[in-house]
Amino acid sequence: MKLSRLVFPPDGASRGTLRAHRAYLAVLLTLLGVGIGFLGLWLTACADAALPQAELYRSYLDHPLLLALNLFPPLLLAWLGYFLSGRCWCGVLLSGLFGVGLPLINYYKVMLRGDPMRASDILLLRTAGGIMSQYEFERTAEVNTAVALLGAMLAFAVLLMPRGDKRRRIRALGAAACVLLGVGAYLGAYTDEAVYERTANDSLINIWSDNEVYLSRGFALSFLHSVPELFPEKPEDYDARAAQALLESFPDEDIPEGEKVAVMGVMLEAFCDLTDFDALAGFDTVQEVYAPWHALEEQSLSGRLLTNIFAGGTVDTEWGFLTGASEHDEYRGAVGSYVRYFTAQGYAAHYAHPGYSWFYDRERVNDYLGFDRSVFTENGFGELVDPYVAMWHSDQQLADYLLADLDAADGSPLFSFAVSYQNHGPYAETESAVPYVSPEASGWSQESCNILNNYLFGVNETVREYVRLTQELDARDTPVVLVLFGDHKPWMGNGGSVYEEMGIDFDTSTLAGFRNYYATPYLIWANRAAKEVLGADFTGDGGDFSPCFLMTRLFDACGWVGPGYMQLSRAMRDISPLLHTNGLFLHDGVLTSVLSDTDRSFYRSWLAVQYYREHVAAYS
Repeated sequence: MKLSRLVFPPDGASRGTLRAHRAYLAVLLTLLGVGIGFLGLWLTACADAALPQAELYRSYLDHPLLLALNLFPPLLLAWLGYFLSGRCWCGVLLSGLFGVGLPLINYYKVMLRGDPMRASDILLLRTAGGIMSQYEFERTAEVNTAVALLGAMLAFAVLLMPRGDKRRRIRALGAAACVLLGVGAYLGAYTDEAVYERTANDSLINIWSDNEVYLSRGFALSFLHSVPELFPEKPEDYDARAAQALLESFPDEDIPEGEKVAVMGVMLEAFCDLTDFDALAGFDTVQEVYAPWHALEEQSLSGRLLTNIFAGGTVDTEWGFLTGASEHDEYRGAVGSYVRYFTAQGYAAHYAHPGYSWFYDRERVNDYLGFDRSVFTENGFGELVDPYVAMWHSDQQLADYLLADLDAADGSPLFSFAVSYQNHGPYAETESAVPYVSPEASGWSQESCNILNNYLFGVNETVREYVRLTQELDARDTPVVLVLFGDHKPWMGNGGSVYEEMGIDFDTSTLAGFRNYYATPYLIWANRAAKEVLGADFTGDGGDFSPCFLMTRLFDACGWVGPGYMQLSRAMRDISPLLHTNGLFLHDGVLTSVLSDTDRSFYRSWLAVQYYREHVAAYS
């Protein structure tokens, strides 16, 4: 009877009974908020199958500051929800949405895409929904356990934690206190780099992997620490006037009037050369897929792009090529770009993608970049190929479209850029039409072989179509320079299971592992008419570098000086052809995070000019 009166105090209960009831609610609500925090940490520890999950979870408990910063947000939200509604279950629900709901999204994003959920992903909810709808979500034991426990907590709060304090003034004060505590904690701890460094939990991870560093600190802390990415952050010691003066000290150089050849760029979805991996190079069937590509490389300047991304985030490579920027914020207005340079030189600038315009907000961003025209599924490609079919078979239609667009220009200067859609993951693991690799020949599982076979089937068609494109271009009198490149390595099973089964070294602290994880092929090819006009043969080793230097390399091959920013780009490339978003450089062939004082000073100036060019100055 006493327990019943404590849980469900009757009308007219004594003051002592009401105090005991409030204490009962306070203790349980606190325990539930903390419990939700622990559930979020468990989902975070289990997100990457390559990490020792149980050990990673225990490591959170060994770091008191890290633990407190991860448990505090769901606890605070539990109390905030309670004060706002006067109902404990509302507090548990609000806490659960952040403390378990977002870690659940992060769990699947890491599993499927290889990168964690950051605050900036909120700006791409529609894109994320479209991408994730293409994948199957495996209901793992970890997910089932977390969802079941959260459901049990919510049910407990509904049944055994009835409505609490009815005093609105007390609840308003409590809600205000929660908001003030949250703002104070965010400004004082979650965005403080010194505090963040003190939460380092590196014993079980590769410190060069952004993904593993994120997971090692727990979702709540890492997610809240990423919130400033939503807002442009000026580079260290940024001085707009100094950046402007440095950029203007390199005046733009015009493309010589007799050399304005057509420039055609195509970024190939998830395209990589699997023969780069020893595990696959020994298969004659795999070599046959890439043989035409290798032959085309022999006719081109070719090398490897050292991208920032893996299995997703395609626009990072795309915008690196189009802007020359090694990093960028979310575009919200006109931005300095090589597209704008081309249009200032009298070129038409056309964009093509057989996918939806809302992916990565491309329709609007393309206007910011300076394209005259952008064609997507909604306004052109939907009539040529079904958007679902385009994931598997659309390179033929894209190549034909690019040829027709070139012919329509009728010799007028044209810069065209296309993003392919064929070979977008995931790749079916249940069956495959062509057995390029088999369990008997490889020792790998049937599921892994099916994924590889389906990827290779699409790549085989892709290679054939773009070899055909070069043959068609070579037969034309219009001089054309073509650049083909991959955006990132392909998805290969949840958690990179196929790569793991093949034994691929993904230790990104070494140059070999870094290349395995991030490198994709590129080639710069010219038809006979362009070679004659430009007096260059466009063959040889083009070098390896970040995507921000690809347009620079193309201009080098053409013998063009280009805009002032590109001249700065060459100086930066001489210091390090790799500018990676996780702070890595390639200096004298060595992967490093350290530059000399002089080189570091120039790099800071480079970042300042990048920021100025993106946020202040754009070619008119």
